[in-house]
Parts: sequence; structure tokens; C-alpha cells
Amino acid sequence: MSDKIIENNQVAVMGRIASPFTFSHQVFGEGFYTLDLVVKRLSDQEDVIPLMISERLIDITQDYEGEYIQVSGQFRSYNRHEEKKNRLVLSVFVRELEFVDEEDESTKTNQIFLDGYICKAPVYRKTPLGREIADLLIAVNRPYGKSDYIPCICWGRNARYASAFEVGGHVLVWGRIQSREYMKKISDTEAEKRVAYEISVSKLEYVD
Repeated sequence: MSDKIIENNQVAVMGRIASPFTFSHQVFGEGFYTLDLVVKRLSDQEDVIPLMISERLIDITQDYEGEYIQVSGQFRSYNRHEEKKNRLVLSVFVRELEFVDEEDESTKTNQIFLDGYICKAPVYRKTPLGREIADLLIAVNRPYGKSDYIPCICWGRNARYASAFEVGGHVLVWGRIQSREYMKKISDTEAEKRVAYEISVSKLEYVD
């Protein structure tokens, strides 16, 4: 696998482990587990980011809740079939991991870089208070013909700029991963709380 391919999707996050390991799947005898990581924002709010970790990187029989780790890897997506349709599931695929002391205030705790392609027409809108927003869906190629589909949200001047992007256009994105709770309507009388993940874009560039 060439490093060139991996360079198009780079994540570095640091935070507090907030859940036990949950088995996800196995590939060629190697088990993969999910874990929730709580990452602070500058605004004192927190994002809860799911990690996908191989049993070869960490002892999955231990309970690490409350400990702090720094990880690097890629932001990955896969489709999970639910209720007659597919749901996009996102997580950070961990390649490197180290335990750290409680986060240093000066350290950047949540960074992502993506090099990908616009795969849906951007959705541009304004909030009731007049703030400009644009939603993008970016396909980032993986080795072996696969792609990850990653939702991104732009604000203000970036939203205006992104609103003109065309499907198939090549873009570079810098930002951070954020989590957002919402209510999903299940039926006329039922709704359940779910969490969406997206990239909050701080900088983007359209590549001709």
C-alpha cells in the first residue's frame, strides 16, 4: 500500500476514552473494535468521536475508560443496512496510538486533512440569523478501488466559495471532526436520538 494513497486522508485526534471496547468485525483473523473518544472543542463543548482499533494495537481485554490517548489514522465510512436502506457509518480508523497525560491546552486535539472529489451537488443555505452554510459530500479514494464518503460543513465565506463547486470537482479540505445529536423519526409516534459526524471545514481549496 503506497504512502501516497494514505496521504489523502489524515486524521490526528487526542482525547479521553469514554467507553469499553465493542467488537466490530474481523478481517483475515484480525479483530477490530470500536471505542468512543471525547475530544474537547475550543468552545468548551465536546465531540464524541468513534474510533476503530485493531486488537494488534492495544490490549482489548483492558478497561481504559478515563485515560487519554492520541491517535492518527484515516476517517472511514461504510454502509450499514438498516430498515430497508443503507446508513453511512463513520469512524476514525486508527493506525497509530499512544497514551498521553491529560491534554495540553496548547496542543491541537482534532485535525483532519482530506483530498477528494465532490460527489453530490453542494447544498447552500442561510440560518434564520443569516449565517451562510454549505453541506458537501466528499469521496476520498482508498487503495483497491474503494472510497470513503465524508460529509463536510462549511460556514461563511467558505460556504459561499463551496456553493459553486461542481460534482466531480477535486477539493482539498482542512478542518476537524465534529459530532452532532439529532432526533430520527422512526414512525408517526416514535423518534430516537442519533449522532451524526461531519467535518467542520476551516479551509478548503478547489483544485483545477
